[in-house]
Amino acid sequence: MLAEVSGLLSCPQCGDGLDLIDRALVCARGHSFDVARQGYVTLLTGTASKFTGDSAEMISARCDFLEAGHFDPLLDAVAVACRDGGTGADPQILEIGAGAGHYLARVLDALPSARGIGLDISKPAARRLARAHPRAAAVVADVWRQLPVRDRVLTHVLSIFAPRNAAEIDRVLCDDGVLVVVTPTDRHLGELVELLGMVRVDDRKTERLGETLAGRFERVHRTRLEFRMALSHRDVDNLVGMGPSARHLTTEGRSTAIAALPEPFSVTASVVVSTYRRPSTSR
Repeated sequence: MLAEVSGLLSCPQCGDGLDLIDRALVCARGHSFDVARQGYVTLLTGTASKFTGDSAEMISARCDFLEAGHFDPLLDAVAVACRDGGTGADPQILEIGAGAGHYLARVLDALPSARGIGLDISKPAARRLARAHPRAAAVVADVWRQLPVRDRVLTHVLSIFAPRNAAEIDRVLCDDGVLVVVTPTDRHLGELVELLGMVRVDDRKTERLGETLAGRFERVHRTRLEFRMALSHRDVDNLVGMGPSARHLTTEGRSTAIAALPEPFSVTASVVVSTYRRPSTSR
């Protein structure tokens, strides 16, 4: 798939466009980036990123949980937001912090003419992402540096429980492009926060999101989505293991706490799906 999206990508060293030649992305100045045998490309240069990508274990837990269908209402809501926020052009979609590509794949299924790029700092994520969808390409890069994407070429950017570099998103989106963001509410996974010591959602998260996007984007649509999930002990373990709480809980402590829960265990998913546009193109 890299061949079909290479025209959207830019060299992380000089900013020139990239072409796929044999098994490498190459710019006119000769900078070259080999495509890994698993199908992804690393467009990350310079000093090592200060951010730690998700581990192989975290990615595996996320895949198991999402493929069990527990978050399907959320995946569908993201696809609807992208479809309803269309620009009229063939969709060119970037997901930031794409993980293994489940949300991007659902969007591409809903938009048959779309092409997608999934970007993540984690190589274990990129390996899975490279085979997530026939129309999705996998790129390893750091969202807090310049995105390896050309100016104004994207119709959609997705940020699902992921960081947002507002200046770079503004640069790569076309004039009437849309930014789709999913943020958790303070009720998200509330039944597990106290019981398992999970990372608590900042109750000002939505307000902080508006602050980071102010001056570049304004929200034009907002959907609050809340649903209950009946989870097995294995599902709960995957849910805890796929997020930041995996780094704060010991394996033994997590297993003991989960074993004490009733089965199935009811957990609330509660998020806000927001669509943003530049003020001059809001409609």
